[in-house]
Formats: sequence, structure tokens, C-alpha cells
Amino acid sequence: MIMKNKIYITNNQDKIKTDRALYSLIRKAINASLKAEKFERSSEVSVTLVDNEEIQRLNLAHRGIDRPTDVLSFPIFDEEFGDDELCVLGDIVLSLEKAKSQAEEYTHSFEREVAFLCVHSVLHLLGYDHEEGQEKEREMFEKQEQILSLIGLVR
Repeated sequence: MIMKNKIYITNNQDKIKTDRALYSLIRKAINASLKAEKFERSSEVSVTLVDNEEIQRLNLAHRGIDRPTDVLSFPIFDEEFGDDELCVLGDIVLSLEKAKSQAEEYTHSFEREVAFLCVHSVLHLLGYDHEEGQEKEREMFEKQEQILSLIGLVR
């Protein structure tokens, strides 16, 4: 079976300019994450680009944390889908405003930060959770760096 991933990107912010190159990078990071994790099913991921105000509202509503965050992951994936069915992995909400400020803070490119957040979020959609302890956090962060190196975005 040929794997096809459907990645839908919606831009719901106007503070950071977006273009085809950014959308292509987002798709590349998501596809690289799925490939690295040997996720061999056709899948669907929705990515919504927002500003800090919107992600803060969502962070409060879904996590009870009243501050902006960089990315939120909303997994939908269910192992019970049949093998031939499109697997809906979930939704990613990414604050481009926060990504820009973090790129400046960490002194790397905006593109690397956006790709990192996409990889991070896909791993969450696949069940990884860095908040389950130091060992899980180390494992997840090592995977993130491996995936980013596959697409040429090393630190």
C-alpha cells in the first residue's frame, strides 16, 4: 500500500508573514516525523497557525494554563482503525508569534523553530509525552533532534 499523508494547514493569524516555503517546511517536518517513527499508514494531520493571544486562550481552555505556549497537540489517533482506513492523527495548533520569539531566544532560525515544533507535536500525536519523567523526556528530545537532522535542520 502506498502511504499518503494529508496535511491541512490553516493560517488564522496575521502577525507573521507566511508563504509556500513555510507550508512546505511544515509538511516536510510532519512527513519526516512519521517516516522516522515508521508510521506506515496513510494519515491526516491538521495544522492551525495562530498568534499568542489565540494560543493563550486555547491553552487556558484545554490545559488550565493562562499564558501563551508555542504549540498544542490534540491527538485523535486510535489504534482500532482498520488497516485500509485513513488514520486521523489529530490537530496541531502552532503560535508563529511564539515560534519567532523562541527562535530569537535560542539563536537559531525561525524555520528551525517551526520545524522543531511540528516534529515535537507529531510525536505527541503518536503518544510520546515528555511530561512523564526524565527518561521519557530524554527519549522524546533525542528523537526530535534525529528527525530534524534528517531534514537538515541541526543546531
